[in-house]
Amino acid sequence: MAAIPIRTPLRARFARIAGIGGAVPALCFLALFFCLPVAEILVNAVVGQEGQLSVAQFQRLAGNAVYLRVLGNTFLISLLTALGCILIGYPIAYFLSRLPDRGRARWLVWLLIPFWTSWLVKTFAWILLLSRTGVFGTFLVWTGIDASPSALAPSMGGVLAGMIHGMLPLAIMTMLPIMQGIGDRLTLAAQTLGASRIEAFFTVYLPLSMPGVAAAGLLVFITSLGFFIVPALLGTPAQTMVAQLVISTILELFDMHFAGALSLVLLICALVVFLLYDKLVGLSTLGGGDTARPPGTSRIIRLLVVIGRVVDGAARGLAGLTGRRAARHADTAARDANQPGLPGLRVYAWVVMLVLLLPVAIILPIAFTDSSFLAFPPRGFSLRWLEGFFTSPIWQAALFRSLGVALATAIGSLALGFGGALALVRLSPTAAKATFAFLIAPLIVPRIVTAVGLFYLFSRLGLAGTNTGLVIGHMVLAIPYVVITMAAALKNFDWRLVDAAYTLGASPLNRLTTVMLPLLKPALVASFLFAFLVSFDELTIAIFVSGGLKTTLPKQMWDDMLLSANPTLAAVSFVLVMAIAVAVLLLSLTRRNRAR
Repeated sequence: MAAIPIRTPLRARFARIAGIGGAVPALCFLALFFCLPVAEILVNAVVGQEGQLSVAQFQRLAGNAVYLRVLGNTFLISLLTALGCILIGYPIAYFLSRLPDRGRARWLVWLLIPFWTSWLVKTFAWILLLSRTGVFGTFLVWTGIDASPSALAPSMGGVLAGMIHGMLPLAIMTMLPIMQGIGDRLTLAAQTLGASRIEAFFTVYLPLSMPGVAAAGLLVFITSLGFFIVPALLGTPAQTMVAQLVISTILELFDMHFAGALSLVLLICALVVFLLYDKLVGLSTLGGGDTARPPGTSRIIRLLVVIGRVVDGAARGLAGLTGRRAARHADTAARDANQPGLPGLRVYAWVVMLVLLLPVAIILPIAFTDSSFLAFPPRGFSLRWLEGFFTSPIWQAALFRSLGVALATAIGSLALGFGGALALVRLSPTAAKATFAFLIAPLIVPRIVTAVGLFYLFSRLGLAGTNTGLVIGHMVLAIPYVVITMAAALKNFDWRLVDAAYTLGASPLNRLTTVMLPLLKPALVASFLFAFLVSFDELTIAIFVSGGLKTTLPKQMWDDMLLSANPTLAAVSFVLVMAIAVAVLLLSLTRRNRAR
């Protein structure tokens, strides 16, 4: 009797057909609107005015002390921002990872508000905090410490405060998933083998959490390289960064070749950092992949062992000096550190969370001031600034254009990013790694580089100054967020449910709409919101691509901040913060109802 052929499971059969097919639209889109513009930057940087190969722009860059100082500022500020976010955020991420799901969700609600708040709003809030008539200055006068305080910004401290405040939520949420995957059994096993709690932390927990730390440092550092909002508004000329120099070179001098050289230097630095990260930690950790220890980390672990022993020895010595009662108290505190409550870290987390929310909260009362000047506390009560925002044709046009562009960006990015993420789980590990690296490339390239490249391309295609150009530019930046979010969700997806639907006769469309999409709904919603908010808050692309003709809300706010800061900005910020708070609250309620 002839053997009955066994039907190949759906995932194995479909993988051969759709392995790379799902990623083709996203790959083609990024090849055209990301790789081509970046390649054009390379060409403009190394090709002279007459079309010949030339290094004149790099010689100009290396031969001018001002340009070298700007490069140094950029790397220093980016490095300090990354270090500050890791040092401040690591205890918060550790604390959140020890909490039960419901408690962690409540904390994340408060963390998402400053995370989703516009960069312009947060920077404007720091201006109000650090100015001479701001919160700190008013407090010094009120307490009699200083009758005539000077402004705390512009300054290097103001730049770092604004940068770390804005990047800290990103760092925390990058480290948190890795820490959630680290169980307590390993540290308990180390303690049963004779290690103290501090030694167990430094030799077991900390090395296992290093991929998350490295990922947070990578994202914060590379994002900071292309920053210009915070240093322009909170810094002095001594804190000028490369992105500011690129903007002035193009918009004021229209020197495309030198702007290309500056952008290329940033691009090379970002790629070097990215390659080092991939070598030491592994690229897959960005998408929630394996966090196994890479080769060559034994030296780091030995160093951490030494640090753990030194800290533990110092703690024991201090306990011995302060007597048995203090020793018992220290031991109790150390024992509590392994519990989800973690009183010490809870207090620290509340302090940091209040600092994150304070600048955002400061804006709210100023939106109702009766004064024509920015000062705290606000003088009088009036709705004229809110009325001015809602009745101004300029502000309303910018608002609705931003909403429309963000909606189109979110839909397009979700469609392309979902296909790309779906392909990643079907490809071989080598092909998946290469595809993943390509799909998230816009995330690890400074935005100013992407914006300059798109400016070159759109100027020739006639897309500069159009809504279509804005949507395309924003999709380039939003697709990586969708891919990372969906890849993490699909990695844990149970494909047997799809196979079961196939055996019951469901068509491909039915399997997609009745099985996959409902199960992936949380990740799809998160991806959509990520893409929407990335677009709605985006300023760099708008500066170059809008051409001054299609003003978005961030671009209008930027222009007002540079020309005439007034309480209208506080009114705009108030509306945006309230919208974000309502969105976060609705998401929280939806998640709670789904859990029930």
